[in-house]
Amino acid sequence: MLRRTLLAAATLALVMLAADASGQRTRLTVYTALENEQLPVFKQAAEAAIPGLEIVWVRDSTGVITTRLLAEKDNPRADAIWGLSVFSLKRLEADDMLLPYTPAGAEALRPQFRSDRSPMTWVGLDAFVSAVCFNTVVARQRNLPTPRTWADLLNPVYRGLIAMPNPASSGTGLLTVAGWLGTQGEEQAWAFMTRLHENIAVYTHSGSAPCNNAARGEYAIGLSFDMRAVTLKNQGAPIEIIVPTDGVGFDLEGAAILRGTRQEAMAKRLMDFAVSRPAMELYGRYYALLGLPGVTPSVQGYPPEFAERLAKVDFATVAANRDHILAEWARRFDAKSAPRN
Repeated sequence: MLRRTLLAAATLALVMLAADASGQRTRLTVYTALENEQLPVFKQAAEAAIPGLEIVWVRDSTGVITTRLLAEKDNPRADAIWGLSVFSLKRLEADDMLLPYTPAGAEALRPQFRSDRSPMTWVGLDAFVSAVCFNTVVARQRNLPTPRTWADLLNPVYRGLIAMPNPASSGTGLLTVAGWLGTQGEEQAWAFMTRLHENIAVYTHSGSAPCNNAARGEYAIGLSFDMRAVTLKNQGAPIEIIVPTDGVGFDLEGAAILRGTRQEAMAKRLMDFAVSRPAMELYGRYYALLGLPGVTPSVQGYPPEFAERLAKVDFATVAANRDHILAEWARRFDAKSAPRN
């Protein structure tokens, strides 16, 4: 068995070297919800590290990409996923849509950043956390108090001044709702969201949009995620980053191979790179919570309170109940969602 395994590995290596030497490139269609500005950076790094690779991105918000993947289940068009919510990955895992593969070095990832299957079906890369972007200029103009808890957002003084992501289309929206469900329990969380809905001006279809809106002064408050808030504040936006003291929802960003890909060998090489130290250092330019211990993020101005206030989130339960949660949310609140493009 060992001899056959070594022979197969050697044959694969020779095939890849021959392809590289001939100048041939293997195109991988990679579905992602990474931020647009990250795509050229990650593509360049991966293609430099993996001779013969050409990444073709298909990018959209988390909910849209997940819905697309599920719709394509019987005729998959993606080879791999690089940068998608673990809630989504576990949903795909439940439908047996992910090709089992344990990337080289994946055992060194933090436990919560690893699939519990062997071989693994997905790997975690980094984490992102729900945050409140509070425009200090608008606050002074309107004499608004600074919120410190999620419950503070129920104050009628904020009516029509809050933007939040739609959890059906935005992973940030879903992780925020999952955090409330985890910290408050289902009945109390839905009651909280019903009262919060009275103060919501719009539910966006992007997780970064509410913070962008708040930074421009369009709304006083944008419910978004940690790194968008940090990036905008570092760029000089007049926002205060609020980390609610009653716990913040979070999600992992992960990678996986789609079952049915015709480029399995190259997709596996991409997964090996995705969990490597150089890749983690790259993620550290944009995210502060990384999957590989010992890698120091280079991002500046990240409030330490995020890591200290993570809510208890059961990824498997949220993934299993995702369709129910989204249907219930839409039934109650979708009337204030922004038009879809």
